Amino acid sequence: THVEAWLGHLEASVSEPGAPVIGILGTGDFSRSLARRLVASGYQVVVGSRAPKRSGALFPEEAEVTSQMEAANQADLVFVAVFPEHHSTLVELKPALAGKTLVDVSNGLQIKLDGPSHAEQLADLFPESFVVKGFNTISAWTLQMGPRDGSRQVFLCSDSHKAKSSVMQLCRRMGFVPVDMGLLSSSLEIENLPLYLFPSWRIPILCTLLLFIFFYLYNFTRDILQPYIKSGKSVFYKMPIETVNVTLPSVALVMLALVYLPGLFAAFLQLWWGTKYNRFPNWLDRWLTGRKQFGLCSFLCAVLHAIYSLCLPLRNKWKTWLCHDLLQYVLSCYLIVYLFYITLEAVTCM
Repeated sequence: THVEAWLGHLEASVSEPGAPVIGILGTGDFSRSLARRLVASGYQVVVGSRAPKRSGALFPEEAEVTSQMEAANQADLVFVAVFPEHHSTLVELKPALAGKTLVDVSNGLQIKLDGPSHAEQLADLFPESFVVKGFNTISAWTLQMGPRDGSRQVFLCSDSHKAKSSVMQLCRRMGFVPVDMGLLSSSLEIENLPLYLFPSWRIPILCTLLLFIFFYLYNFTRDILQPYIKSGKSVFYKMPIETVNVTLPSVALVMLALVYLPGLFAAFLQLWWGTKYNRFPNWLDRWLTGRKQFGLCSFLCAVLHAIYSLCLPLRNKWKTWLCHDLLQYVLSCYLIVYLFYITLEAVTCM
């Protein structure tokens, strides 16, 4: 499996000659995963701990676990992987860290609209060092599983171009994709990113809800309200199941169309420009990157339609041909779900 291959790669990895020494201050889950990933990428790793003897067994054999002062002296680049409220305990390392790059990986407990950020506070504590904000959006699990799993983007910002470039090079060597966010003043935005709940899902979920409301109101007006006004026929019992069931496939199909539509726009723009190297507009770029979410929302509507379809024979024909109808609906629903699954697989591989 990929995990076994990755672990085997970790065990076989040795530090490459001439590679910079990477220091890690902290011994938590993130520090351990980061050390494994750095060792696998060919770096010499030294970990600074307040209790080196107790923490040594938690890290790879290739990583040296020593005191914080010794790690700060040996390292060329240092990851500060301690809680922000404990940054002040590192002040005694200021002489050893002078002139070196510090990577702040901390996150806040809640969204902050006003600064200073944790990275800016760290820069104030270590004015002679070069602080880079980054790796706070990468989880320990992602570091362990390798570049095939999890998000590969690492958002970076710093007031030092040289320090930021060195961290970007390290990112690429670890298998990640660095994203330059500018100066350290952008660190507050980077620290808030992990606290937003499913940011890439907002537009797809909103589109799904709006489409559902639109088609439900249309079906309600056509199938329930119009017969009641014209002939006084009351069929309001259809609202919770039949009307919803008629609405869901319409939403699923429109959402599925929204998966493929941005690809058509992109192809048209490339033909119009005569090249594929121009950057797409921001709205189209966001649409293209959100196709997976649109596809999953479409798949959800199809699954709900299958469930509602199973409820109809139970309510309308529970006395006659129940088994026949159930079998027919199960087969049809299975076919619908299977087709959507195949479509979704094709979209995610694009």
